[in-house]
Amino acid sequence: MTRRKLTAEEIELWRKVARRAEKLHPELPQNIHPTTLPRPKPSKSPKPRVEPFELGQKAPAKPSGHNLKPSITEQMRATPVQMDLKAFGRMKRGKLKPEARLDLHGMRVDTAHPALIRFVLSSQASGKRLVLVITGKGKDRDGPGPIPTPRGVLRNQVPNWLSLPPLAQAVLQVTPAHISHGGDGAYYIYLRRGR
Repeated sequence: MTRRKLTAEEIELWRKVARRAEKLHPELPQNIHPTTLPRPKPSKSPKPRVEPFELGQKAPAKPSGHNLKPSITEQMRATPVQMDLKAFGRMKRGKLKPEARLDLHGMRVDTAHPALIRFVLSSQASGKRLVLVITGKGKDRDGPGPIPTPRGVLRNQVPNWLSLPPLAQAVLQVTPAHISHGGDGAYYIYLRRGR
């Protein structure tokens, strides 16, 4: 917006007001009038008062998901391999045939846990190295609510049981089975050699 010049009437009106006004500091001499300063010339490149930024530059690239706990399969894939890598690769491809199998379909937790302990310890005692435990994939639960319920109680419990004593001393590696042996509804258990 450009400033307009004052008219002669407006200048005369201002002088009348200035003559009638009381001075704030009467002790100062009257002949001192402030000189008008020249208009400041803008510099060619003004310095920004704020650091340059882009909208959303500090926002995370991808919002994190709401999965509080990874699935059992993801947890097993993240565990380091304890057994021979070549044998592990053959086992994951379904090339190694399990020497024994235990089917936990239809069992409840209170009967499945002792059966698993008995099966694993007796398999190790008889010198078997690779056994298969079939848990099933579990039923879909339609329970609405804010808390997600995991699918398949035995499918989630068996890896936990295998990591606890007395089975932890017998088990070397646990991994989901190949699709030909049951896929996500079964586990390969590679046992330590008996001493």
